[in-house]
Amino acid sequence: MYWAKPQTITLDLPTMNCAMCPITVKKALKRVDGVAKAEVSYEHKQAVVTFEDTQTSAEKLIEATTNAGYSSTLVETGKP
Repeated sequence: MYWAKPQTITLDLPTMNCAMCPITVKKALKRVDGVAKAEVSYEHKQAVVTFEDTQTSAEKLIEATTNAGYSSTLVETGKP
């Protein structure tokens, strides 16, 4: 049996250009099944998302922001 494991990723959102953008992005991310937490920063133009990896994936989160009008890319962490 596979147990759900929380994952946290950071998405770059370079097209956010107003103070209301993070609200829209956060709503889009929170609508994705499995998302536990979404923190969106206009200042850094990034979203930090925690989700259950058995319910969703980074690809689905990127799709959610893109469908909301804000294309995003996964920020690569410094893993060897």
